[in-house]
Amino acid sequence: MATLPASRLKPGKVFDHVGCDIGGPFLVKESPRRNAKGYKAYLCLFVCFTTKAVHLEVITDLSCDTFLAALDRLTARKGLCRTLQTDCGSNFLAAGKHLKEIGNFFRDKNNHSKIFDGLASRSIEWRLNPPNAASMGGLWEAGIKSAKHHLYRTVGNRILTFEELTTIFCKIEAIMNSRPLCSLSNNPNEFDVLTAGHFLIGQNLLAVPEYDVEDVPLNRLSRWQAIQKITQSFWKRWSDDYLHTLQQREKWFTSKPNVNVGDLVLLKSNLCKPLQWPLGRIEEVHPGVDKIVRVVTVRTQNGVYKRPVNKICPLPYAN
Repeated sequence: MATLPASRLKPGKVFDHVGCDIGGPFLVKESPRRNAKGYKAYLCLFVCFTTKAVHLEVITDLSCDTFLAALDRLTARKGLCRTLQTDCGSNFLAAGKHLKEIGNFFRDKNNHSKIFDGLASRSIEWRLNPPNAASMGGLWEAGIKSAKHHLYRTVGNRILTFEELTTIFCKIEAIMNSRPLCSLSNNPNEFDVLTAGHFLIGQNLLAVPEYDVEDVPLNRLSRWQAIQKITQSFWKRWSDDYLHTLQQREKWFTSKPNVNVGDLVLLKSNLCKPLQWPLGRIEEVHPGVDKIVRVVTVRTQNGVYKRPVNKICPLPYAN
């Protein structure tokens, strides 16, 4: 396996080196009126190569002007980026009508010249991946897949307004940027973790307290409460999926290192509110006769608990 590119390793400001991908479409309408005109909208995802922070934008078509406008919104809020890397779009061609539209947008030579000119005027270098090389864009492909996969399942057939979809994208952006990356201290009495939010605002991203409406039927909710329900459903699905990725192990065939006393871990729980990650430090390990740790004692801010190792998750950059 080749070494990581320099843009992934060298210190720099957030969104200095950026990857971009587009997903969708999502159906939106002009207003909440029942007979309001509908149209397509797309998810435009930007991901920082260095910090893995994400920025989500809603775009209403696949034109160059719309794409450059989304890029301008990114640079206005996060600062000017130095490089922008995208797919060339050929890998979309066999994936259906809607993905073909996205692929054609990136493949169109006229779009290339317009985008190159637009980026050059902004002093941004545009790098295109070669055709059929989706693995070279794994960082943003994983982000767009994660967001789109769960968003489709939470929104369902509901047609949102542009403002509602924008609000949901902003909340999803906060959720994805709140995931813990590593511990900030080796002090066993501290539970602070580093997140992408620290690179953006200097501290953890926090959500406004909300009532739990996930199990309330949509026909009993206002449109604003429906947005909360969609966000809470996305949080539950996405956080569960994210924790599963931290727990991937090769069962039976190869052994994995045991967790150790003092490790900061995430606790799996179905009762957490959006942007809340239950953290704890391992106080004691309980190995079996084969010296493999399957049960641990974890101390959290709320008390001390004994948990099986399949209910805790190591942080992605714990080592």
